[in-house]
Formats: sequence, C-alpha cells, structure tokens
Amino acid sequence: MDLRRKKIFLTGVDEFLGQPVYRKLLERGALKENILIQHYKDYDLREMARCKKLVKGREIIIHLAGRVGGIGFNREHPGQAFYDNAAMAINLLEACRLEGVEKFVGIGTVCSYPKFTPTPFKEDDLWNGYPEETNASYGLAKKMMLAQSQAYRQEYGLNAVHLLMVNLYGPGDDFNPKSSHVIAALILKIAEAKEQNFPFIEAWGTGKASREFLYVEDAAEGVVLAAEKYDKPEPVNMGAGREITIKDLTETLCRLMEYKGEIRWDASRPDGQPRRVLDVSRAEKEFGFKAKTDFDTGLKKTIEWFYKR
Repeated sequence: MDLRRKKIFLTGVDEFLGQPVYRKLLERGALKENILIQHYKDYDLREMARCKKLVKGREIIIHLAGRVGGIGFNREHPGQAFYDNAAMAINLLEACRLEGVEKFVGIGTVCSYPKFTPTPFKEDDLWNGYPEETNASYGLAKKMMLAQSQAYRQEYGLNAVHLLMVNLYGPGDDFNPKSSHVIAALILKIAEAKEQNFPFIEAWGTGKASREFLYVEDAAEGVVLAAEKYDKPEPVNMGAGREITIKDLTETLCRLMEYKGEIRWDASRPDGQPRRVLDVSRAEKEFGFKAKTDFDTGLKKTIEWFYKR
C-alpha cells in the first residue's frame, strides 16, 4: 500500500509512540494535509458519534491511543484500563465499518498473553490462558480489539490488522512516577538518588522477572511497515527478540548513569509476569520488520533526553 496519497487518521499523537509514527508517515511521503491527528483535549474516542465524524472520508486508521501505565497504574485503575481501551477500540472499529474505511491498524500489547506462556511467546499461544493479574484488565481490553478486528474482517471484509507490542522505551517516554513503565521509572529514581546523594535506590519486586524492550523509533518503523505491507488476520508480535532481567536492567542503568549506590529490592511489590520475550519471526517474514537499535545505545539516548527535557 502506497501511503503517499492516502487519507490517514492517526490516534494518540500525544502519546509516546504517536510522534515517531507521525514523523515516519511524513518521511514515507504521506502528505501532512492528509493526516488527521487526534489530540486528547479535542476528541474523546469513547464517544461513537465523535469516532464516526473523525473516520469519515479516511482510508487508513492507525490506532495508537490508549489508557496505559506501568504495574502500579494498572493495579490502581483496572476499571479505567479496561473500559477506556475497550470503548475506544469498539467505537473506532464500528465507525470504520460504517464509513467503509480501507484499513485499520490496531496496537495491542504483550500484556494480552497468558501469565505462563512458553518463551519466546508465539502468536499462536495468545489464547492459551489468562493474563498476569496486575495487567489483566489492560491486556484483555486490547485482546478484545483483536477479537473484534477478526470478527469484522470475517463478516464485513474490514482489513483490520493487530500488532502485539512489547514495552517501549526511548526519548519522549513518560517519567511521571504514577504512570511510568519500568525503564523511565528507574531512570527517574537513579537521577533523584544521584542529585540528593542517596546511598541506595529501592526497586520493585525481586529483580528476577525478565522483560523485552523495543526502542520507540524502531516500533514506529514497524507500525508504518505493517500499514504498508500487512493485510492478514493473524496478530503479529512487535519486539526486539531479546530478554533482560529487571536486576540486570537496573544494574545497566546504574552503570550508564554512573550511580554507585546500593540497589535494594522491595519484594512486597509485584514482579508482574515472570518472563516476557517474543518470537518476532512473523513480523520479519510478513513485512520485513526487525529492530535495529542496540539496547545500550537506546538507553543512552533515553537518559540524554531525560536530562534535556
């Protein structure tokens, strides 16, 4: 699909992934005047009437908007995480059907996978169990977007595709301690400890859980590639294909930020899912996506952005 002349609606442009995707679309030759962007202050996608008006005349919808946060946010606001994400997707997909939209690209999450999934996670294992409890509401809401996408493809012929995204990191990340993910939260803790000469930082959990992280610019490239080249009903993992324990991640950030203090683990806090790493072979096979950014390089760029922001 040639995006250069397409009329595109990009939701969630104010979010972490939104601006990089917007830039990638422009780099591909999409015309600025043909890209409608959604700012939260202007449009509430939980309202059907608003969604119908926004998608009218659009050919491609790229749905990045979501109510998202780290383990702390998801534990405290499971109702918000479920309703807001489910309502946005339900309304947008129904509006796409009614208005005859050509293609819908939905961004799902690794949190949709069952708590105990063989690693690396394969897309075929997605429905083999219940998600990890602290992220279940968010993961299930996004999973319903996939179910709706496949149902609408089957009944109405809507070309809806679904990308299962791992945790993102990079410049522009959310450093609000109430909603940040683990990399941003740790960078903030370490920076504050250095500034105030604290002899230790306190990290959540035991450090034994593992995660996979995808640099935000790589993620944006994958989203645009999927918009251009992927047209099948099966979901696609989007990740870097590498795994790191939270303990090793914390020690790496301390090294990069030159913090010499102690790391204390608060085991009363949840680890979340025990392990997370994706099989990313389908993305490379179907639309040529492969993460390019070295992890240390990406972390350094994130730290630099944090201090300059």
